[in-house]
This record gives sequence, C-alpha cells and structure tokens, in this order.
Amino acid sequence: QVQLVESGGGSVQAGGSLRLSCAASGNTSRRNCMGWFRQAPGKEREGVAVISTRGGSTYYAASVKGRFTISQDNAKNTVYLQMNVLKSEDTGIYYCAAVVGSLWCQIDQTLFNYWGQGTQVTVSS
Repeated sequence: QVQLVESGGGSVQAGGSLRLSCAASGNTSRRNCMGWFRQAPGKEREGVAVISTRGGSTYYAASVKGRFTISQDNAKNTVYLQMNVLKSEDTGIYYCAAVVGSLWCQIDQTLFNYWGQGTQVTVSS
C-alpha cells in the first residue's frame, strides 16, 4: 500500500556529510509518521530520527542529536535525513519507514508498518 525507496547512501570520511532521501508512493495520504532507522553490522536495528507528517514534530536518538536533521517535503512525498559530522559509529544500513494507521509518532520501530529496502552508509576514519 505504501512503497518507500531510499537513496543518497555512500561512503564518506569521518566529519563529512550525507543527505538521504526517501520517496514514498502508493497510499501516501495515510502516513502519520516517517522515520529513519539503521543497523550496524552485528548489531540490532536502532531508531535514528522520526518526524510527524502532520505537525512536523521531530525526535532524535541521543547519539545523533545535533548532527542529524530529519525533514520532509509533503508535496513531494519525500522525507530527508541530513547527516553532518559523521562518525565511524554511524556506519550501517539506513532504512526509511512509515507509520500507517496509528496516532503515535515516536522512535519505536514496532509502530512502523512499511519499510524501504535500505541504503548503505559507510563512514571511514
């Protein structure tokens, strides 16, 4: 019902920046919340940032607050993740996800119904 496609991943040096994009299609009007999650090799997937598609409220993991910014362009059905001052610890597969049918919007992956295929981010040091 909702398709998500990430783009913008790649390899950068520590201290550099990347901007990830997530384009949504399908039943996009039902999205209440969009988020970014990541999974490092050998680790569990963790929340990175979340944004309410209605009010624009944002939530960040403590490890990225002040460095990452989540934003949206609802006219384009697209959510972005601007990542600055990247660290090697930020390396992982980044997934875009959407919440459909819930009033809640928070960094809780169990709330998210739809997921993109992921895009690799590698930070070298």
